[in-house]
Amino acid sequence: MEQKYHILVVDDEPEIADLVGVYLSSEGYTVTKCLTAGQALEAAEGESFDLAILDVMLPDLSGFTLCARLREKYPFPILMLTAKTSDMDKINGLTIGADDYMTKPFNPLELAARVKAQLRRYTRYNGGERKDSADEVDVAGLVMNKGTHRCWLYEEEISLTPIEFDILWTLCAHKGQVISAEQLFEQVWGEKYLERNNTVMVHIRRIREKLGDTDRGEGRIIKTVWGVGYRIG
Repeated sequence: MEQKYHILVVDDEPEIADLVGVYLSSEGYTVTKCLTAGQALEAAEGESFDLAILDVMLPDLSGFTLCARLREKYPFPILMLTAKTSDMDKINGLTIGADDYMTKPFNPLELAARVKAQLRRYTRYNGGERKDSADEVDVAGLVMNKGTHRCWLYEEEISLTPIEFDILWTLCAHKGQVISAEQLFEQVWGEKYLERNNTVMVHIRRIREKLGDTDRGEGRIIKTVWGVGYRIG
């Protein structure tokens, strides 16, 4: 592995934290383990992380609250772990800025694969690709640069997670075309879209909030074509 990625693992069950740490270490990652949200926030202040794995049930703050606190300062991918399986719990995590979600018990090999996929996406937008004019789009005041993973709306920079950037870039790159939730999911996540999957809808809502684009759910920038999908321009 060319780069030594640093992963933050937060779980109040030492056995789970140790298990995750063993598998990630075997993949060549450096792992810092924390048992509480307070320890995690302190670690984030003092160290540089490339990805965080957060348990939802923590003794001091919930994993959702910790995710929101981290997202205020750090753009790295966040993956949530929880024993809860309801759609609402998943939506809560995605809405406050998580990039992925796994329920316990989980397959450590699948977790490692998801970590690898998130890191690949994240580093692709932080110096991993050649930067040229083809990496930039400008759609009605919304400017995105794929090479630097930066986005501006009317010259004000907007902070996006890697997943949010991927979704918005895909819509901008297909200006004027309607892109279905299924197409967005399969292109951005690289996985088969499953029926009744609300993941794209939740991320679109989050992006609209960041853009101030919440006019009665229709959006001034991201248009909803009911029953079909989304478009920009």
